[in-house]
Formats: sequence, C-alpha cells, structure tokens
Amino acid sequence: MTFIWVSAGALLGIATIITMYRLLIGPSTLDRLVALDTLAAMTMCAIGTWAAVSRDTTATYSLAALALVGFIGSVSVARFRVRDDAPDVGRTR
Repeated sequence: MTFIWVSAGALLGIATIITMYRLLIGPSTLDRLVALDTLAAMTMCAIGTWAAVSRDTTATYSLAALALVGFIGSVSVARFRVRDDAPDVGRTR
C-alpha cells in the first residue's frame, strides 16, 4: 500500500514540474491560464491524496474552497481577457 502512495506522490511531483515549465515558458496568456488551472487541480489531487493517506478529513474543506476559487478565477480571466496581439484600444495616431 505504501508503494501506491509513494508512486502517486512521485507522479504528482513530476506533473507539477512539467506544469510549472508550461506556466513559466508558455508563449501566450491562455497557455499560462491552462497551466494555472492544471496546477490548481494537481494541488487538489495532492490534498485529496494526503487526506486519504492520513485518514484525516479536515483537509477536504480546503478542496472545496480551492475548487471554487479556481473556477471563479478561470471564468473571470476568460471573460475579461484581452488578445495578446490586440491593438491598443483608445490609442490615437
């Protein structure tokens, strides 16, 4: 059983490193937004894994809070995002 928890932690760690690379190097803001959402999802998976390993359900409240904040953040960024190559609005020539 310990092998399962260690392998889950290792896979989450590898996925986090790959996601952080995309977050830092991503060529557009949408790439960075997807990486940030993925990082939030992996954080929720890590908290859920830790709650299962420790058999402590007090950490699950943070899962709900993180899910709500992540959803609201993603929707607001998608709603008010400006294109990367958009010309300046209101700029006179």
